[in-house]
Amino acid sequence: MFITKEGLASQILKYMKREINLKDLVDWAEEAIREADFDERDIDILRDIVGRLGLADVREFGLTLDDCYEYLRRLGYTVSIMASKTA
Repeated sequence: MFITKEGLASQILKYMKREINLKDLVDWAEEAIREADFDERDIDILRDIVGRLGLADVREFGLTLDDCYEYLRRLGYTVSIMASKTA
C-alpha cells in the first residue's frame, strides 16, 4: 500500500460520506501505519494524520467532523456541504 495525500483524502471522504464506518477507517489507518509506504514528499503530514485516524476509536481521541475538515485542509482540500430536501 502506498499512501499519498490524494489516497488519504479519499479515505477521509469515504468516512464523511458514510461509505465506510469508523471501525473500517481505523482498521485501514492501523494497517497503513504497520504496512504502508508513505509518499516521501509529504511523509510528516501523512504519518501524523494516519496516526490520528488509527486512534479515532479510542474515546479520549475520537474523530469529529471538525477533525475531518482540518485533516482535509492540511492535505490541500476545501470542503463544502450540499444538502437536498427529499420529498
